Amino acid sequence: MSTIDPVTLEVLRNKLDGISNEMQSTLLRSSFSPIVKEGLDASACLFSIAGETLSQSISIPIHLATLIPVIEALLAAFPLDTLVPGDLLVMNDPYMGGTHLPDIAVAMPIMHQGQAIAIAAAMTHHQDVGGMAPGSVPTNATEIFQEGVRIPPLKLRSDGVMNETFIAMMRQNVRMPDAFMGDLNAQIAACTVGGRRLDEVAGKYGPTLLLAAFDELLDRSEQMTRTSLRGIPDGAYSYTDYLDNDGIDLDTAIPIQVCVRVSDGELTCSFEGTAAQVRGPFNCVPSGATAAALFAVRAITDPEIPTNGGCFRPVSLHFPDGSLVNPNPPAPVNSRTATIKRITGCILGALKDVLPERIPADSGGELLILSFGGQREDGSTFVVGDLIASGSGASNLGDGVDMIETDATNCMNLPIEALELDAPIRVHHFGLAPGSGGAGQYRGGLGCRREYEIMAGQVTVTYRGERHDHPAKGSQGGEAGSCASARILRANGMIEYIPSKQVTTLFAGDRLSVQTAGGGGFGRPVERSAKDMADDLASGKVNRTISGG
Repeated sequence: MSTIDPVTLEVLRNKLDGISNEMQSTLLRSSFSPIVKEGLDASACLFSIAGETLSQSISIPIHLATLIPVIEALLAAFPLDTLVPGDLLVMNDPYMGGTHLPDIAVAMPIMHQGQAIAIAAAMTHHQDVGGMAPGSVPTNATEIFQEGVRIPPLKLRSDGVMNETFIAMMRQNVRMPDAFMGDLNAQIAACTVGGRRLDEVAGKYGPTLLLAAFDELLDRSEQMTRTSLRGIPDGAYSYTDYLDNDGIDLDTAIPIQVCVRVSDGELTCSFEGTAAQVRGPFNCVPSGATAAALFAVRAITDPEIPTNGGCFRPVSLHFPDGSLVNPNPPAPVNSRTATIKRITGCILGALKDVLPERIPADSGGELLILSFGGQREDGSTFVVGDLIASGSGASNLGDGVDMIETDATNCMNLPIEALELDAPIRVHHFGLAPGSGGAGQYRGGLGCRREYEIMAGQVTVTYRGERHDHPAKGSQGGEAGSCASARILRANGMIEYIPSKQVTTLFAGDRLSVQTAGGGGFGRPVERSAKDMADDLASGKVNRTISGG
């Protein structure tokens, strides 16, 4: 039985959330790269000294969950009792707990009067970490060595002294060293803010009460999650979806199969039947697949449950060796986001028939990654990434949301002005794609269209798309959303159609035109109201009358 005053416990819980969000604000406002300061591709959170999540910022679910095995790996290499105030740890290696090479984690032990009380952590997607293509996400990589610099668990700062050897090595191996250091320093600033704020809290309440409160908060979230999971009928539920290809064998679809077993407040996911590891970079190490499962559990359980490591205790996972979700090194993994999103969709899809009131139709689940790299007219190097979302699935509550991130990602597209300021590119069109949402009583969310023109020089472009061949499925009689597509309009009038993954070169006057996928519909289309259909036509969201309406 808890001996902590419930008011004090609730104050501390909200204080932890506030600290994580202040860390996140510091991270975003201090970073240099557009993909962070505009695209918001970075995350911050707090951990207990045992490595369990204490609180999370409102940021990227993939990052927040992947940081769990990252902290485990860092503490294994550098136990807390060997660290001193101000020490910083760093790593990115996917085969040691990370996710992919651009996502670099920085962690700092939080000390109060010499006693470790927590750990502050920040993960940032760095715009470039070397490798064979600008942006370090080549869809044609066949081994991790082509994707950039691998960082094992290291000390970034030890006893107040920065690791200048590490910094010199990284600056020498990335295409934009100043931006890299700016983003890394923002991570350090975020951890520093987290440490300072929690030290203040420990000074007010005392470390003994604070550590007891952490344990109580974790236990309570675990109990609440188990209670919520008991609301799902016990059983085994399976679902299969597909990646278009692996970036190398462009004509071969990649199956992802999940069996979700629910039993007395426990949830187990098994991936037997999922494809073996592939040649291309769409392999997903267990940390990423785990992130998908943990996100799905929070999506289907009570949203009032405070999110911390206790929520994750009822979840267990089985990853077959040598599979897409548990590859053997040196398999490439840079494009694992698409796989994580499809895993999340499969876990939710497995339960949508037993929880139709809670789980929508399949989302477009496409985070289109575009990476542009080259040289400006003054000879300086640029690398800039754009992140474009698809439509969400409709639900029993209403239409899907147009152009929104779903399934464990939570970024923003670059504002046109920011993109054009940073690279010799002009955006000619950006808008919703009419008719792309799946038909149903409630319509799937729309994807979008965007067109880029190269204004000068030559630009290497990495196009990392999905849903070109396998649309988002509907639910309860709803229809599938439309597929994604992309094409290049060359300056000489030639048109080239892009498969769902490609690294290519564009020249001055060339245009790249893309469309993302729509979400699935919910319920039979004949049940859509006349008012909703009229509103769709008036707003231009559909370009024809739905048959049978």
